[in-house]
Amino acid sequence: MEELQPIYSNVKSFYRKARVLKDDDKIQLISYSTKVAEIKNGKAHIFGWYSATTTRHIKEFLQQNGFKTGTKAQLEKMYC
Repeated sequence: MEELQPIYSNVKSFYRKARVLKDDDKIQLISYSTKVAEIKNGKAHIFGWYSATTTRHIKEFLQQNGFKTGTKAQLEKMYC
């Protein structure tokens, strides 16, 4: 498991609160200790909204993997 690094976000670090787990067929985002998003077979899925910080982690994860982001409502339509 590797730490999610902020590339598109304006923060310096996520302070080890966001981690990425890569398996053979999927990539998962773990925010704090909860699986909040996954990319499998080229499709992204968001499992839930827990905090503003988790939403920031999700947006960063999606952007780094080539997916569009937007407002929380837009993300819900696209990936939930």
